[in-house]
Amino acid sequence: MNLHKTWHEKHQASLEFGQRLADSVANGMGSWRFIIIQTLIVVVWMTLNVIGLKYQWDVYPFILLNLLFSTQAAYAAPIIMMAQNRQSQRDRAQADADYETNCEAKKEIEELLTKLNSIEIDKLDKILAILEKMDKKG
Repeated sequence: MNLHKTWHEKHQASLEFGQRLADSVANGMGSWRFIIIQTLIVVVWMTLNVIGLKYQWDVYPFILLNLLFSTQAAYAAPIIMMAQNRQSQRDRAQADADYETNCEAKKEIEELLTKLNSIEIDKLDKILAILEKMDKKG
């Protein structure tokens, strides 16, 4: 079992039912599948009402269809805005996680540089000691 959660997993776990619902509705409405299905429904609606001989529930200019679109738009706009706000929150959470990772990496790099410098100094001290011994012998 993974004990370390990513920022995305933490964010997903913190979402309430309404937030998850808004995200899935916004994802669905922002897809080609939705556009194609809606277009097919509109074409069928209009065709049945134009060629319907006996019963036309929404005659031209399709006032009921316009009402349905207006209602859909009235609900879709705030749902999409909620999803966009959460996208901003996700972006902020990712930026914070990236910043923390960068700070930790910088600290580790600085520690490595300090160790490498001390190793370099030790090597130079040994080389100088060897050269001094050689100088005293020669």
